[in-house]
Amino acid sequence: MTTAAAAADAEARIDSRVERGVTRLRLEGPWVTRAAAPLDRELSELVQSSVKGEVVLDLSGVTRLDTVGAWLVHRTQEDLAAAGATVRVEGVSDDQKGLLEAVSRVERDEPIKRPDRNILYELAFRTGKATYHFRDESLALLSFLGMLVVKSINTLLHPSRIRITALAHNIEATGLNAMPIVGLLSFLIGVVLAYQGADQLSRFGAQIFVVNLLGVSVLRELGGLITAIIVAGRSGSAFTAQIGTMQVNQEVDAMETLGLDPIEVLVIPRVFALAITLPLLTFYASMMAIFGGALMSYFVLDISGPQFLQQFKAAISVGTFWVGMVKAPVFAFAIAMVGCYEGLKVSGSAESVGRLTTQSVVVSIFLVIVLDALFSILFATLGV
Repeated sequence: MTTAAAAADAEARIDSRVERGVTRLRLEGPWVTRAAAPLDRELSELVQSSVKGEVVLDLSGVTRLDTVGAWLVHRTQEDLAAAGATVRVEGVSDDQKGLLEAVSRVERDEPIKRPDRNILYELAFRTGKATYHFRDESLALLSFLGMLVVKSINTLLHPSRIRITALAHNIEATGLNAMPIVGLLSFLIGVVLAYQGADQLSRFGAQIFVVNLLGVSVLRELGGLITAIIVAGRSGSAFTAQIGTMQVNQEVDAMETLGLDPIEVLVIPRVFALAITLPLLTFYASMMAIFGGALMSYFVLDISGPQFLQQFKAAISVGTFWVGMVKAPVFAFAIAMVGCYEGLKVSGSAESVGRLTTQSVVVSIFLVIVLDALFSILFATLGV
C-alpha cells in the first residue's frame, strides 16, 4: 500500500495543541459521513472547554471532505466565534473551499418571511371570490335546468324512450326504501308538535286547538319540507355519489362513445322517479305526523280519536292539503337536478366525489328552503 493510500484510509482525528498563545486544531484524515459521530462528540468537547483567544483550524491534513464534514467544520467555526474566540481557517484546498462556502451560504439563508396578513383584504377577497363562484354556479345550474326541462319534455312526448327498468329501480330506492326513516321522523315530529302546542295552549284552556295547529302546520308546511330535506340528504347525495363514481370509472365517457346520452340514461330516470315518489312520501309523512300528534293528544290531553277527527275535519280544508302537496313535485325536480348535476361535475378522484356529494346536499336543502319561501309568498299573495 502506498503512502497516499494509507493516508486516505487513516481514521479522521483532531490534533489540538497550543503554540505561542494560539490554539491550533489540526484536522486530519477523511472528514466524511461515516466519521461524523465521533468527530461531532470531540468537537463539542473542545468548544465546551472554553477555548479563548486565537484559534486556527488547519485543514491541510484532511484527505477527503464531504458535505457532512464541511458542515462540522463550519459549525465548529461558528461555535468558537460565539464563545469569544478569533477563528482562522488554513490549509484549505480549492475543492474544499468551494464546499465550505456552499455550506456557509446555506447556513446564512434567512427563513422565508410570511407576508403580513391584512384581515380586511382577505375578507374582501374571499367575499368577492365566493360571489363570483356563486354567480358561475348559478348560471351553470340554470343552463343544466334548461337542458333537463327540454329533454324531459322530449322524453314525455316519446314515452317509448323511458327506461322502465331504471325508473322502477329508482322508485324503489328513493321511495319504498325511504319509508322507514321518513315515517319515523315524521311520527316524532308530530309528537313534538302536539306536546309543545299543548303546553302553550293549555294556559288558555284551548287544548283542543292543538288539532288545528298540528293539521295546518303539517299539511301546509312541515310535511313536505321535512320530507324534502330527508330525501335531499338521502337520495340526492346517492345520485351524486352514483353518477360521480361512474365519472371516476369513465363509464359516462364509455356511454358517450357508444352513442348513448348520459342525460337520458342516468338523469331522466332519477328525475322522474323522484317526481313520483316525493309526493307519495309527503302524503305518507303527513299522515304519520298527524298520527303521532293524535297519540300524544290522546295520552296527554285526553282527546279521544273521534274528537280528534271531528276537530280535524272542521279545521282543515282540502285546499290546505293541496297547498302542501303541490310543492312536492317541484322539490323533487330540484333535488334530483342538483344531485345529478353535481355527479356529472366529478373530475376523476375520490376527493372530488366526497366534496361534490356534500355540496349536493347543501345546495339541495338550500334550494328546497328557498322554493318553500317563494311558495309561501305566492300563496299569501293569492290568498290561498
